[in-house]
Amino acid sequence: MKPVLVLIAVLLLLLTIKESLYKVGEVEQVIITQFGKPVGNAVTEAGLNFKTPFIQEVNAIDKRILEWDGTPSDMPTKDKLYISVDLFARWRITDPLQYFLRLRDERSAQSRLDDILGSETRNAVAKHELIEIIRTTKDRQPARDAMNDGAEDADVGNLVPIQKGRQLVEQEIFLAAAEKVQVFGIELLDIRFKRINYNASVRPKIYDRMISERRQIAERFLSEGNGEAARIRGNRVRELNKIQSEAYKEVEEIRGIADAKATEIYALAYNKSTLSIELFEFTRTMQAYPMIISRNATLVLSTESDLFKYLKGVKE
Repeated sequence: MKPVLVLIAVLLLLLTIKESLYKVGEVEQVIITQFGKPVGNAVTEAGLNFKTPFIQEVNAIDKRILEWDGTPSDMPTKDKLYISVDLFARWRITDPLQYFLRLRDERSAQSRLDDILGSETRNAVAKHELIEIIRTTKDRQPARDAMNDGAEDADVGNLVPIQKGRQLVEQEIFLAAAEKVQVFGIELLDIRFKRINYNASVRPKIYDRMISERRQIAERFLSEGNGEAARIRGNRVRELNKIQSEAYKEVEEIRGIADAKATEIYALAYNKSTLSIELFEFTRTMQAYPMIISRNATLVLSTESDLFKYLKGVKE
């Protein structure tokens, strides 16, 4: 019987020691509660500590930098454009006692951050136009195509001037939200826009408008290209006609010189004697007959005609 009692006593002692000791990790801080209420200050140093066994509980609270990733929300801008905004933030617990009293756990903290950051984001977006939320710097200049210089719509692609930009809008949200979450023992470290997009209901209209604008620019380039092509074709036809006319003129000049030279040669050849002159007249007349007389042609010639004299002796 005595060994059993000793064993029970040892087990109770070990259980009491186990319930009295607790460990605090490097990445956590601890709140000790007694009957659900905090006792003493938060334990923030890592190590082994003691508590009242059985009636006190250990509540571990994360000491690391934590992530908040909001769900995309639709909200209107100052210029009445509905956009879908997706945010993310980083935060940590700096006052564990206040955090425990007001929120208890991380799920409650995330829910409260949803409310506060979502509300402040809506307020900031509603006070600024869309271009202020999209653009990052005021002095950025767009890249311009050198071929566009001097065009009628050379202002295509110019950036609308802004007063603040996305970074200052994010800073406005951060400053407003950081003050509100501080009462929960939370320090807001950073907040950023992750994605900004048009509302799904207006997105097709926006895309259609963008396509229409790009199409107008494409049509302008196409019309300019067609005009340039027509000018080049006109110049080509004009140059071709000029070359052909000059070539024709040169050919005719060469042909005239050649005919004159041939006539001169014929004259020298056929003027040497009476017989050569008669032969020339005969051959020239014979060359003229096929061009003048056809199968069904009717000629009225004088008997003294040069053409008729060679037909007098023709027998059918």
